[in-house]
Amino acid sequence: MKEKGKIRLGISIGDLNGIGCEVALRTFEDPRMLDFCTPIIFASNKTISQQKSDLGVNIAFNGIREASQATDGKINVVNVWKDAPKTQYGEATDEGGKFAISSLRAAVTALKNDKIDVLVTAPINKNNIQSEDFNFPGHTDFLAQELNGESLMFMVAGSLRVGLLTDHIAVKDVAEAITPKLIRDKVMTMEKSLKMDFGIRRPKIALLGINPHSGDNGTIGEEDDKILKPAVQELFNNGILAYGPYSADSFFGSNSHQNFDAILAAYHDQGLIPFKTLSFGKGVNYTAGLDKVRTSPDHGTAYEIAGKGEADVGSFKEAVFAAIQIFKNREDHIELNKNPLQKQKLKKPAKS
Repeated sequence: MKEKGKIRLGISIGDLNGIGCEVALRTFEDPRMLDFCTPIIFASNKTISQQKSDLGVNIAFNGIREASQATDGKINVVNVWKDAPKTQYGEATDEGGKFAISSLRAAVTALKNDKIDVLVTAPINKNNIQSEDFNFPGHTDFLAQELNGESLMFMVAGSLRVGLLTDHIAVKDVAEAITPKLIRDKVMTMEKSLKMDFGIRRPKIALLGINPHSGDNGTIGEEDDKILKPAVQELFNNGILAYGPYSADSFFGSNSHQNFDAILAAYHDQGLIPFKTLSFGKGVNYTAGLDKVRTSPDHGTAYEIAGKGEADVGSFKEAVFAAIQIFKNREDHIELNKNPLQKQKLKKPAKS
């Protein structure tokens, strides 16, 4: 269990030319947010001062060399670099990608070393982050390598929770990538997260079909009948409340999603289009299944409004709250399941 004190919330700053820095700073422009956690931004004093000036953000911050020096009640900035990178709002530059990854690597190192408790990542550009020593399609894949566990991309907005069997792969590769083992692993990871991170004792999980109308009994593809249905039945027989596959086109429109604690979509757009339609601006991207907690807003770099002071902080703020709540839920789960026999006083049999 964490010792008494505020949760140390790390923030990787994302693409400096996008809205990541703006939504992070504006979230903590409200001093009440400091009652919930101690924010630790991984960037530099110069970078944060520049963004403050450009965006007209009214905050004070505490510059530190490493996360362990963070002060409660203040916004802390770890000086990851000494440079003063040029900001070109709205432009996808190599420099923007370079500093986004510098921030991310420093934040993840602090997370692994327990210098921070949770991590919230601001948006990156998946193209300009690529280099010889960073070849990942996004945060999730990098975190899966750096942290322990089996990762699951989990989109969350209140009781609406949508996970993905496959995430950042081409649509043409989806069917081949979905195997019985992948289905079992993702469902089991989702069930564990629902119990441990969201406090749901017996979660019900719906799986969406791979093909239109779940293949129409093999008329539109055989993957649902040959791969998905047997895997779901096996999981159900083993005590996991997994159901489906359901036809994806009508599942959300008919409000069927409200009958389940989470939905597992076959591929990226199948899950994220309905999720963002129903929850845009308040959704959170959570990397479930790992030994550390990481969340992010449900939007991208939004270059078109970067530097204009127009960014909505709603999703980033929800990502902060989600990270804090999941961390607390995990602590409660660990405590409740630790030496349960020691927590019960066995009743002595009554004397005859």
